Amino acid sequence: MDFGLSDFQETLLDSVRKFSSEKLAPAYKRREEDGYFDRDMVREMGQLGFLAPELDEAWGGSGLDVLTSGLITEIIAEGDMNVAYVPINHSLISSCIVRHGHPDVIEEILPAMCSGETIACIGLTEPRGGSDAANLILNARRDGDSYILNGEKTSISMAEQADICLIFARTGSREDRARGISAFVVDLNSPGITRGRFDDLGEKAVGRGSLYFDDVRIDARYRVGEEGKGFIQVMQGFDFSRALIGLQCLAVARKCLDETWQFIQERETFGKPLAANQGITFPLAEAETQLEGARMVCLKALWLKSKGLDHTKEAAMAKWWAPKLAFDITQQCLLIHGHGGYSEELPFAQRLRDVLGMQIGDGTAHIMKMVIARTYVGKVD
Repeated sequence: MDFGLSDFQETLLDSVRKFSSEKLAPAYKRREEDGYFDRDMVREMGQLGFLAPELDEAWGGSGLDVLTSGLITEIIAEGDMNVAYVPINHSLISSCIVRHGHPDVIEEILPAMCSGETIACIGLTEPRGGSDAANLILNARRDGDSYILNGEKTSISMAEQADICLIFARTGSREDRARGISAFVVDLNSPGITRGRFDDLGEKAVGRGSLYFDDVRIDARYRVGEEGKGFIQVMQGFDFSRALIGLQCLAVARKCLDETWQFIQERETFGKPLAANQGITFPLAEAETQLEGARMVCLKALWLKSKGLDHTKEAAMAKWWAPKLAFDITQQCLLIHGHGGYSEELPFAQRLRDVLGMQIGDGTAHIMKMVIARTYVGKVD
């Protein structure tokens, strides 16, 4: 594996760092208080080429490799991990649409997503449960050249802010499980759709909520993939987003560690810097070691994807390990900062709240470990 960067990549990533440090980091707390993203900021990300940069230039992307796309997401997350949700979702959704979507829909949707004019979200989870993703009830009934959607989606990130949603709906019988599910691109401003918002512990700028569908009619060309095969076809793209989420979370840990190393050199107790105490430095050294290992897993998953190789196992490793590790490191750094770390004057408490949610969303640790185990022993009934 070669993770070396070209001069072009270095220059591009420098521009991402500038944007992240100057535009994102200073307003991290304000976005939590506001509870939404500034649409002009999202458009600027699109103009700078930070949204789905791995897409072909014909669809508004930059034709970059997926590893570079991951590094862009990582740097954005250093400034605000919540904002990184936008490039992660857009990379996942656009990759599904470009592989399985109708040509007219590709031409209509992808440039708007890459430019930041359109914000997209994923609609998979329903009230019956999250991890049992194939046990869906929301129904899509064929009616001539259209489908009519009825049902509810819940725990949808950016439910209130998104313009479109990649919705998974049942077109077959419930006994068909995953083989009776199709995917659709749905305009969330369509008649018959209402939205609700949850009051969550963290990730308030993202906003999690429910989507309700009451006889929502959509043209059949907005189906993504074959009827009854959308779940199986589209879910393959989740390996990509799981690696991106790993980098998103580790970026938070990286920021916490950088600030804490600096703090322990400046803070004095009992006449000497905190850095003179092994009880302080050893946990941070361990965190650095674990962070390096987890980051390599994320990068390996993206490298394998770039080579067209299977990366399901590595993506699952990234998804369960990185969020847990990032939470643990953030907590350790908060504690080292003492009473100041516990206050809202410093960003550690908000980071802790935000990164915690990623241990649940997009696949819990239990499911990821099941995926990993199956690569070794298969599915055991």
